[in-house]
Amino acid sequence: MKETLLKIWQDAWPSIKATRPLPTGEGVIDESAFSTLEADKVFDAVNYATTTVGQAVLYRSLAQPLDNLDELQAKQAAVQELSDTPHLTAALNAIVEQASAQENSFYRLLFGNFLGSFTSARESHEIEGYGYAEYKKGVQFMLDLVEQIQSLDRPTSPYLQNLFTTITAFADTRPYSLMRGPAYLTERGIQCREERRGSLLPAVIFMPRIIKPLLLATLFGLYWLISTFTPADMRLDLPNGMVFLSPLLLLYFPIIGGFDRDKCIIPLRTIYKNSAAVGETLDALGQLDELLSFLKFAEHFGHSMVLPTLIDGPHHRINLSEARNPVLSKAYTDYVGNDLALDDEKLLLVTGPNSGGKTAFCKTLTQIQLLAQIGCFVPAKTATLTVADRIFYQVPEISHLNDGEGRFGTELKRTKDIFLATTAKSLVVLDELSEGTTFEEKMESSTNTLNGFYRKGNSTVLITHNHQLVDHFVKQKLGLPRQVEFANDAPTYKLVPGISRVSHADRVAKKIGFSKEDIDNYLAETK
Repeated sequence: MKETLLKIWQDAWPSIKATRPLPTGEGVIDESAFSTLEADKVFDAVNYATTTVGQAVLYRSLAQPLDNLDELQAKQAAVQELSDTPHLTAALNAIVEQASAQENSFYRLLFGNFLGSFTSARESHEIEGYGYAEYKKGVQFMLDLVEQIQSLDRPTSPYLQNLFTTITAFADTRPYSLMRGPAYLTERGIQCREERRGSLLPAVIFMPRIIKPLLLATLFGLYWLISTFTPADMRLDLPNGMVFLSPLLLLYFPIIGGFDRDKCIIPLRTIYKNSAAVGETLDALGQLDELLSFLKFAEHFGHSMVLPTLIDGPHHRINLSEARNPVLSKAYTDYVGNDLALDDEKLLLVTGPNSGGKTAFCKTLTQIQLLAQIGCFVPAKTATLTVADRIFYQVPEISHLNDGEGRFGTELKRTKDIFLATTAKSLVVLDELSEGTTFEEKMESSTNTLNGFYRKGNSTVLITHNHQLVDHFVKQKLGLPRQVEFANDAPTYKLVPGISRVSHADRVAKKIGFSKEDIDNYLAETK
């Protein structure tokens, strides 16, 4: 079970991007693949979450995607129920909108810095005065959430039912009772109403307000008793009411306010911050917001979207029609969709000229796999795939001064780590192989590497300009050769059968103004 966001945040102000991918071989995606396939941009594309916790849950899902088929299908069923039940979706949207307006007060209560009595807050994490206002608004956020979810009809999908149960069950917990009040300060610490039942121990009742009617009445009553029952000859020596009470009232506010802050509010927020029940309830709100974000993503995308069909199988498979990149398609309405069927053929070999769309297609493939494994819609007309236990995307790496290996060794280390971590259910994209060595050694090393992945049985995609390497595998009837199409010297961004034997380097050089003619012209002008 994943750590709650409240536990991840600990003593830091809540951060949306607090979760990081697990180390290589421990999670579906590692830090390098997360960065290479641009998961941050995927997050920006999908993120329609309203609350901070909803956005943090979505980011956590992308950083640590699921690899369990049953859990993913349950999450998909929840998305489908919301899609099919507009009134439930509208009700949850209203709850999430209100939570978004209130949640910063809760975070200030848990993580804010107290400034003192006479300082004005300038930052969102600062608390003015003694904290009464932030306490009341902060706990009201949680109380309102429970009450609103309790008022809704129960959903039918197990995933949604579990989220509803988590939130409503918070009403049976000690932190909820303390939030509802009253809280009692006793010799045994802070206690809730249920813990006080039958107890004869003296206790101070915490009420989150500076004006304590009973205490003030006691002060006035004390003065009345003294002034009333003091012998007549001594009354002349008593100060009048204002003179007597004014110093007491001046001391009242810092003494009472400081006591409530230090002995009640700060200990209570420590209880809430360290409560598993509070963390789980907050996460459940975030998960509801995440599901609503998926629906909004599909609604605003502008192209075909589908909940992928997830299947079980001995090795990874993926079958897509009119697949589009989830990031680029939002910016380009005319983005070209592509088909891919990688079933029993476990090796895909992609060739083509520079800037023809090879990398964009492979990022589309991995980003769709990633979206499928957070339970989200994917940009395609149809999509069927298995759940990958690992998603890797390797690109050429620059060697570091302290690794002592050079470019070839640095890349080979990464390839080795990927190879050892994969199984037949993994998806691996390799953007070129064995850079930084001779052509002959590159051929031998690349052949050995691809043969190893093929024998492991996972889906392996190679992006390469090395058409000789592709020829080698095609002659052995291994691998599916695909190339990016060009027409009239321009890319169509379609993936078609075949092997490309040109790179169009001259076209790219002319496009960026560094062709042979550009160099000659520059040298002629500088003479």
